[in-house]
This record gives sequence, C-alpha cells and structure tokens, in this order.
Amino acid sequence: MIEIGAQVDLSHPPERVWLALTDRELLGRWFAEAETPEGVPDRLVLHTAGLPGFGADVEVEVTDRQDPERLVLACDEAGRLSEVTCDVTATTQGCRLEVREVTTHGGWSVEQQKPREQQLRQALTVRLPAILDWLAFQQVDLRRGDGGMTTELPLVGASRNGPARARRRTVAAVLVGLAVLGGSAAWLALPVGGKQSAAPPAPASPSPSVTAVAVTATPRATTSVRPSRTATSPTARPSRTPSGKPTPTATAAVPPPPPPPLTARYETDSSRLFGYTGEVVVGNPAATPAASWAVVVTFADGSTVDDVEGAESRQDGRSITFTGAALPAGGSQTFRFDVRDNRPKARTPESCTVGGNPCTGL
Repeated sequence: MIEIGAQVDLSHPPERVWLALTDRELLGRWFAEAETPEGVPDRLVLHTAGLPGFGADVEVEVTDRQDPERLVLACDEAGRLSEVTCDVTATTQGCRLEVREVTTHGGWSVEQQKPREQQLRQALTVRLPAILDWLAFQQVDLRRGDGGMTTELPLVGASRNGPARARRRTVAAVLVGLAVLGGSAAWLALPVGGKQSAAPPAPASPSPSVTAVAVTATPRATTSVRPSRTATSPTARPSRTPSGKPTPTATAAVPPPPPPPLTARYETDSSRLFGYTGEVVVGNPAATPAASWAVVVTFADGSTVDDVEGAESRQDGRSITFTGAALPAGGSQTFRFDVRDNRPKARTPESCTVGGNPCTGL
C-alpha cells in the first residue's frame, strides 16, 4: 500500500471549497478536465493522461459524500486502484483541506510517485486558491449606494474698501503724471546756448537741479563700468588656464576595458490554468568571478509569486528582485519560481533585467 497526500489552509469558507471539489467545470480548472461517461451518470472520467505522475485517465466513482466535510472517491487508473479522501475542516480563518490517496490494488513506480505527489501539492496550493479567489470575486456585490454632494465651495465676499482704494490709486497716478509732465516742460524750456540775460527766479530753480543730476550721474556711470571690466577680465583668465591643462592628462590615461556584463535567459518551464512556472538562467561570460547578481522581474498586475528555488527574492510592488551568491568565471545559476495569475490564461512577465540589461526569451 502506497499513500500520498497534501493539505492546505485556505482563507475561504468550507462551502466554497466544497463547490470547487464537486463541480465538474471547476474541477477541470484546478486539477484535470472531467466528463461524465455516456450512460453512467454516477461516474466521472478525469483526463489526467500526460500530467506528471499519471500514466492514463482516471475513472472516478463517489463512495461517500458528507456535504461539505468529507468526500471519498474510488479511482481506477488503467487497472491501478486507489481511494482518494478529501476532508474539509472549518477554521477561524476559513478552512483546511486535506487530500490523501491510498493504493488498494497495484501501485506506482518510484518515478511516478514523486511527480504525482508534487502535482497534487501544486494543485492544492496554487491552482485551487486561484479558483477560490475567482469564485469569491464572482460573489462580491459591487453595487454602491448613490449619495449626493454634501460639500459646497465657500463664497469669497468682495471688500467694501475696494472702490475707495481704487479711487485713491487713480488720483495718485494722475498727480505723478502731472509732475512728470511739468519736469519735462522745464527741461525743454532751458536755453540751448549763447548769452542770456539774467534768468527770472522761476527758471533758475530747476537749472541747478538738472546740473546736479548730470554731474552726479557721470561719475557713477564711469565708476560702475570700470570695475565691471576689471572684475570680468581676471575671472575669464583663470578659467582658461586650468581647463586646458587636465586635457592631455585625461587623454593619456587609458582605462582598462570593462568586463562583459552578466546575461540572463527567461523561459516558461510549464504553464497551466491560472499560473505557470518560470525559469531564469544567469550567466557570467567574464574571465573573472562576479561577486553577486540581481535579476529584476516585473509581473502582470494580479500575479503572485511563491515557491522560489535557487535564489533569494524581495518584492516591491509588481517587481521582484532575485539575488544570489557569487558566480564563477564562465559559470551560471538557475532559479525557478511559481506564478499564480487571476486570469485563466496566465500572463508571462512584463520584463526581466539583469544589471539593467534585458533578459533574453521575453
């Protein structure tokens, strides 16, 4: 007698898990396609031929059913008989599902047993939770209550002093304009040249003010121009002298050629409904060892990654960074990961880079 089994804790109620176990269409999405043989309504045929650990399709008959806690199946796989027991136990977080298969006649070879157990474990821990999440989404009520607006924008009141201030600004502007016009008229009234008689008291007043302005402006203009030229000249000279000297030195030093970058190749190792297994091979083509490596893979929205083998992983949003130890010169490192997608047809990663360079295979 050979026994294999697996169990998983699920964040879903027992009734939903029971539906995924007993509904023929749902069973085909997370384990194997099922159909009812013609004329035999109490039997199912699971199309397991070709799955890891299975050599043929399996005929299934229900021998015990206790909704939604226990389901016992008698299985016939090309003459090899076994019994499958599914126990669903409610927990505080949802329920626990335990599946055991025991041979009753015949058995599996060593080459079949391990892949068969891995297939069962992957179905329970990866594909079944994806189907349950999808079922939960179908049962969510997305309707929302209609509510009116409860907030209004505040009104800004106009200032009462606005017109008075505007009038005051207008009067001030008029006075300034009159003063400017008066000064311009006085300037034009000055004599151009020749002898003049004694000027009346009124024109004598603006004459000194104009002369004072002219005398004062002349030295200021001369003083401001001279320092600016003197300050600009020494600033430009030092900048030319040091800029020319380092050029021959930089040209003379020839840096050694950088080592070739690390390479990475992505490949979808196996695909299924609601998920797939990805594989990345990191290579070091350089003649010297690489101290470490990092591969960044960005997955489609709604994808989750687990069961990483051959690397350490760190997630940041939809991107996961896979890291590993040193790579010898000319060596390589392979790591794998399992992806669960919220769509039946799983989507491959959106991008893959190693050291900023894209991976091949995508």
